[in-house]
Amino acid sequence: MSARTTRTAMAVVMALAAAGCGAGDDKASGADGRGTGAVTVFAAASLTESFRRIGREFEAANPGSAVTLNVAGSSALANQINQGAPADVFASAAPANMATVTEAGNVDGTPTVFARNQLVIAVPRDNPKGVTGLADLSRPGVKVALCANQVPCGAAARTALDAAGVALTPVTLEQDVKGALAKVKLGEVDAALVYRSDARAASADVTGVEFPESARAVNDYPIVALKDAPNPAGARAFVAYVRSAPAQAVLAEAGFQAP
Repeated sequence: MSARTTRTAMAVVMALAAAGCGAGDDKASGADGRGTGAVTVFAAASLTESFRRIGREFEAANPGSAVTLNVAGSSALANQINQGAPADVFASAAPANMATVTEAGNVDGTPTVFARNQLVIAVPRDNPKGVTGLADLSRPGVKVALCANQVPCGAAARTALDAAGVALTPVTLEQDVKGALAKVKLGEVDAALVYRSDARAASADVTGVEFPESARAVNDYPIVALKDAPNPAGARAFVAYVRSAPAQAVLAEAGFQAP
């Protein structure tokens, strides 16, 4: 073999080796098992603030990782995943929406409940309508925002209202809990049924009024890595981190309950 041929062969081998080393850099876990690369998380809107903080802490604990959040109503996210949207992790605000993804065969493993959440009545800080319970929401002149029925916070609201024997017609049905909360913050409604964690996150603008019937409508939050995750190792690492003590402390501080 000529010297020129030898040099060419060595160059090809080195190029292939370099390509092999780099091919999985943004998908595989690091040598120490920590997730690296981009991790796309589809999360229920009520997890927005908590998962932003958890995402930052995950990145700090896993150098080279970068968490991107897509937050929306759980039903909309489930539909996006089943239609082929690229995502690594799905965190739902209710088991029903997770079941939609599971039954379609789009999960990697078994969904695990990592938190629970309960409803409160969000009212403006000074509570001008004097709302103290669900019955007050049906008074004449009280404008109420609810989540749409297919959204977990909407289904929970209907369960709580039925438990209290309260019938009301909301002035708006929102596609996620943040939409319902925004109506209160903007002064467009007098009250909205939202999660305790969302009211706490917006405590500068709203007051969360507790009511006993909320105990009849507690939502479990499941999380799972997805079957066609672009970054399967990162997905598994993020799911594990959400269940870890540091992430659970973030969720508890935000108003979520332990599973």
